[in-house]
Amino acid sequence: MLLSKSKLALFLLTFISTSMAAEDPLLSFLQRVQSSAFRTLGPKDFDPKLYVDLPLKYDLPSTISAFDSLPTEIQPATFQQFLNEYFYPAGSDLLPAGSELTDFDPNPEGFLAKVENEEVRGWALEVHGLWKVLARRVSDEVKNGSDKHTLLYLPNVVMIPGSRFREVYYWDSYWIIRGLLVSKMYDTAKGIVLNLISLTETYGCVINGARTYYTNRSQPPLLSSMVMEIYEKTRDLDLIQKALPSLLKEHKFWVSDVHQVIIEDKKGRKHNLSRYQARWYQPRPENAIIDEESAVNLSSSYEKEAFYHELASAAESGWDFSSRWMRNSSDLTTLRTTSIIPVDLNTFICKLEYDISVFAKIIGDNLTSEKFLEASKNRQIAIRTLLWNSMLEQWVDYFLHKTDSCEEIYQWNIDSQSENIFASNFAPLWFAAHCSDSSLLMENLSEEILLKSLKKSGLIHEFGISTSLLYTTQQWDLPNGWAPLQDMIVHGLIHFSNEEAINLGENIAIKWIKTNYEAYKKTKSMHEKYDVDSCGGFGGGGEYKPQTGFGWSNGVILAFLEEFGWPAEREIEC
Repeated sequence: MLLSKSKLALFLLTFISTSMAAEDPLLSFLQRVQSSAFRTLGPKDFDPKLYVDLPLKYDLPSTISAFDSLPTEIQPATFQQFLNEYFYPAGSDLLPAGSELTDFDPNPEGFLAKVENEEVRGWALEVHGLWKVLARRVSDEVKNGSDKHTLLYLPNVVMIPGSRFREVYYWDSYWIIRGLLVSKMYDTAKGIVLNLISLTETYGCVINGARTYYTNRSQPPLLSSMVMEIYEKTRDLDLIQKALPSLLKEHKFWVSDVHQVIIEDKKGRKHNLSRYQARWYQPRPENAIIDEESAVNLSSSYEKEAFYHELASAAESGWDFSSRWMRNSSDLTTLRTTSIIPVDLNTFICKLEYDISVFAKIIGDNLTSEKFLEASKNRQIAIRTLLWNSMLEQWVDYFLHKTDSCEEIYQWNIDSQSENIFASNFAPLWFAAHCSDSSLLMENLSEEILLKSLKKSGLIHEFGISTSLLYTTQQWDLPNGWAPLQDMIVHGLIHFSNEEAINLGENIAIKWIKTNYEAYKKTKSMHEKYDVDSCGGFGGGGEYKPQTGFGWSNGVILAFLEEFGWPAEREIEC
């Protein structure tokens, strides 16, 4: 019996997942170390990622032999002694590179010219200075001895997010670059893009992060937006010429049978939209022991594999984790990420198609330019037709149900539209702000309708835009607000012609700046996420402790201060 295209794709995903795990003896061994550490040291303050980030001091067979010689019932001190003897500290294969930032100036000429308040300016310069703290270079040891490291080699200086995230991450890099451009660090920004291009050339997409255990998935596709941001500042034609082949590969990845689905609307028109779907059916190595614990009540190996697949696919979304992906917001095993057509993912792909069209035209490839302009227009129509909810007056995610599918084509059903409100529902505003023609996406949608919808959505809180309307233990829910979501919605609002929308966008940005400042004043750190109900409160929830650093938060603060400035008389305190 012949398999359908989607079933064949899923079969290949399972095969690839099994093969990838079997072919990485280092990662398999480090997961054993992770499991032993959990049993020996206990769950308090346990971070499973630490153990798969450890570089080996000696060759793998010798290290495995030493590990296998440890007693079954090992004391914590003995286990720690083994770690110290056979491993270098996690992150030691990434070398501090602040001194290598040749384009870093402590006070760049023209930096934040509209920031008149000296207190705010002083803080902004400290945030600017964090680029030197977050800059790393991958050690030559990784290049020459990759069998001892899960870290992947990258040729240029990298910017890490911070704390436990001690390697490059894909979608974080977009907002890091937004900040670097404010800091006039154009060469560093280009180097980051070239690093990501090198990953695309190796893996066919920009992977989640620069570790071997992230090669099974990507993250929201923002590489073209990084290139566009840099090009608009520098007119660097060389960058476009280097990036375009990789952007074409990335597009192919996101419209493959693994990610793309066909949905037929009520008029019989067929539309292509994409979803997240990782190439993985096992516990995520960086969180394996916790994933296994989460799956303990699932009865069959099939159910566990399906759950692990959904975990990895949710991680591909960048929203790991959220009630957005769950049937039951209190039960992680009800994840259904691969059965959801996300508004934001398709907005990002629409922007990717538009950017490819622009870049191809710049270098004189008119055929490619026209092809991808048409693709972007078609996706705009699909988003407008299938994802717009006229009752909520906003775009929404769409659930795929097997009962709506016939011969690989889903029949659109209004009951399959999500009724849940998330900040991602307004991602198309970001696309419209960046693209000269979004008329097909915005057809018959006035600025007044969109502004009214956002204002009554419940997403706008005292100190930022909330991720969802639901308080859960997951980090991509209330009360957390995230810098990328603030930036996307604010950027969309300020490109309205409606003065009320522009003022609302600025007001959201001002409150976000204030809560970031207050948290920095209290903790001397920038944070990964913030509590939108508390001035100076940083976010919590999720799989790990709150993190500091923090790349994308720094980038958005600098971008907001560049856009809006800060008058001398305006208070910075909440």
